[in-house]
Amino acid sequence: MAKIVIAEDERDIRDLIAFTLRFAGHEVVTAANGEEAVEMAIQENPDLIMLDVRMPRMTGYDACRAIKANPAFVNTPVVFLSAKGQESEIESGLDAGAEEYFLKPFAPAELTKRVLEILAKYANETGTDKYTNETGADKYANETGTDKYTNETGNDKYANETG
Repeated sequence: MAKIVIAEDERDIRDLIAFTLRFAGHEVVTAANGEEAVEMAIQENPDLIMLDVRMPRMTGYDACRAIKANPAFVNTPVVFLSAKGQESEIESGLDAGAEEYFLKPFAPAELTKRVLEILAKYANETGTDKYTNETGADKYANETGTDKYTNETGNDKYANETG
């Protein structure tokens, strides 16, 4: 699946998010502050970066700006994870370059679903999955067992071929 960098200063929350996403099949790299997040992004070249807003050394906003200033990460989605849900804070996160702003607390299933949606959106925008070189249509066909040209499932296709 995808490689994800998670930056969260509260260890329990960081571990829970990492566990949830690893359980969903993703490779996860963690950071405890904004500076580490920027370093991990450069070292790991992730598919998605998740940042807490309020962290020591460098805020999530500043980390997002630093990451997005690097041309290598123009097409890498950044998501904020925060308990701070005031409109001005959400706007600040989006203005810093984030794709989305998730409010804590969130259910693990919801987090996993939203991560997959963001990854799928970015795979479709760039045209291919960087690990498998599948196009969005190929990936959908492989995940659902559907022929991308006819929308037939394997059972439908077999029935049509054999009569």
